[in-house]
Amino acid sequence: MANAAEIMEDWPEQSREAAQLVIDKYGEPHEATDSVLIWHGVGPWKRMVASKTYYEHNFPAPHIDSVESTINYRVAPEQVSSLAQFDGSVVVERTAGEVTARCHDEEANFLALNLMHDIVTGHKNVTEAREYYAKEFLDVRRGERAPYMEGLNFEPGDASAADRDTRVLSDEQLERAQQS
Repeated sequence: MANAAEIMEDWPEQSREAAQLVIDKYGEPHEATDSVLIWHGVGPWKRMVASKTYYEHNFPAPHIDSVESTINYRVAPEQVSSLAQFDGSVVVERTAGEVTARCHDEEANFLALNLMHDIVTGHKNVTEAREYYAKEFLDVRRGERAPYMEGLNFEPGDASAADRDTRVLSDEQLERAQQS
């Protein structure tokens, strides 16, 4: 496998810079392709992915999103729309039992996932979470402490976070349909 520096040579500067932050902290990735670098089980993360592709994101201020941090975490289906309203870069994979935050760096992903947890547990509503996100974003620029960006404020789940959903078709129904 080529080293990350070689892979990132033709990446846009924004993506290279964000990926380098992960490399500086966690070392060479465990997997790599021309377009993604992947680390498994580093820090509190189930997985981290640095991508050549980046997305322009305007919340709370214009920046780029290209580093994903994933944890095991169960989110009830009725809570997913609140999380989408909170931050479009927080993605719930219900069947896998995962939540991923995608931003420029790990610290911003800590912030997004801590606020996701606050929403899911009822400690903040969407408006409060968005306001708090903006506050910590500004606090970092002022050189002030931003506690939600220092690490996860909760324990991620485990494999039991997966939600296989509810079966609605019986074996008998499937067999009859196949015989039709």
